[in-house]
Amino acid sequence: MTEPCDLTATEARRQMGQKRLSPVELLQSCLTRIGAVNGAVNAMVALDLERAQEAARGAEAAMMRGDCLGTLAGLPIGIKDLEETAGLRSTFGSPIFADHVPQADEGMVARLRGAGGIVLGKTNTPEFGAGANTRNPVYGATGNAFDPARSAAGSSGGSAVALATGMVPLASGSDVGGSLRNPAAFNGIVGYRPSPGLVPSERKGVGWSPLPVLGPMARTVPDLALMLGVMADDDARDPLAYTLHGRAVRRGERDLGVPRPVDLASLRVAASPDLGFAPTESHIARVFAARVAAIAPLFGRMAQAHPDCSGTNQAFSVLRATNFVAAHATKVRDRPQDVGAIVRANVAEGLAYGMPDVAMAFTEQTRIYRGWQRFFADHDLLLTPAITISPRPWSEWYPTEIDGRPTESYFHWLALAYAVTLVGHPAISLPLGVDEAGMPFGLQIVGPRGGDALVIAAAAALEAALAGDATLGRPVPDLAKLRAAAPISAMQGFLDGA
Repeated sequence: MTEPCDLTATEARRQMGQKRLSPVELLQSCLTRIGAVNGAVNAMVALDLERAQEAARGAEAAMMRGDCLGTLAGLPIGIKDLEETAGLRSTFGSPIFADHVPQADEGMVARLRGAGGIVLGKTNTPEFGAGANTRNPVYGATGNAFDPARSAAGSSGGSAVALATGMVPLASGSDVGGSLRNPAAFNGIVGYRPSPGLVPSERKGVGWSPLPVLGPMARTVPDLALMLGVMADDDARDPLAYTLHGRAVRRGERDLGVPRPVDLASLRVAASPDLGFAPTESHIARVFAARVAAIAPLFGRMAQAHPDCSGTNQAFSVLRATNFVAAHATKVRDRPQDVGAIVRANVAEGLAYGMPDVAMAFTEQTRIYRGWQRFFADHDLLLTPAITISPRPWSEWYPTEIDGRPTESYFHWLALAYAVTLVGHPAISLPLGVDEAGMPFGLQIVGPRGGDALVIAAAAALEAALAGDATLGRPVPDLAKLRAAAPISAMQGFLDGA
């Protein structure tokens, strides 16, 4: 029998609307699952138990009265611990904010609550989201849902693992170098990086930068779309949330909340294992080739091609580092003992660049972007692996080599993701079975500029076409094994800072 916490968000919401499932019952099922498996993986790090229970009881009463309910009414949600939640500890994975309890929700969280979502708790993240290994000195490490000794990736690792193990049906995340897509790929769930400004953030320090975005994570594409339809907004506090005066162009957008039908056979698709520059592990390239061969007959055209990505490493490195300087240079200067080595190194890198470097980065970003536009004039979608490697032990902070070749930096292994970030295109990570090591494999589907509705529609259609396929369907972790596992907190290095 399916436990309520294992229902998709859309199915749970449908059953609650029909009074076949109680929000109280769903919440309790999620809490039971957290109690059973969270010790093994450390995904949920702070619970808002009393308020969540009160909200569930309120949702149940409203349903019984027949009130008009919000899109997410009664659905428990995990909020990444980089996002502020009123009255609930929000640490950003940093000792500096270990006791920080915000007075108000940030805008995205407020919209989720406003649609009836129940904030159950916070999900783990690296310190200030730096890096793609979910570890910090406040809450410790998060283990992969399929093997707690392996990395969950990051920086939305806690959200991905909570979803994969059924702790919550929906969770939030954020993304600069792949932080929504990388952990989704490592844990067999769906993570979506929207176009910059689609999900506004009033907290971005560098508001005009297209690199950081907020986005949804879920177990299925329709669930993710349901959440994205609520997250999208026209909040003028985010300068990239461009709009038309007096008219809301994002809020309530149907094509985002409910995927529109799309005929995959009408789409021209390109596929690339490495975008011409990413250090993709040969193992992952083999799995990708097999996946492309399997799904190619579904599309109208499948070509082996990619945009010109030359210069991406250099441009992204500089622009990423300038964001670190803006956000964290003061902390590193005033409280270096309370800031991890990865954040300190990023700030130091940024301070070492000069104005010619920044000018070069902006110029190269524009040149690369225009090349992507020429590429998408001939292609509707671009497929790549979501991440360059199979999950490795979380004790390894980051891969120093791939297939025996040294990586250029601690984030070089994320190149398949940050190439997309640099040009501002939307992208989704869709689980397609497991790799040769038995770990989840994620397919990255990249759309054209502003093509959010197309990416979601294509991903939903592909997911539906592969439903029930033992090789290509979404993998599910062994919950019995997680229930019996020793706590991750007993593993060596669990609380080590970066």
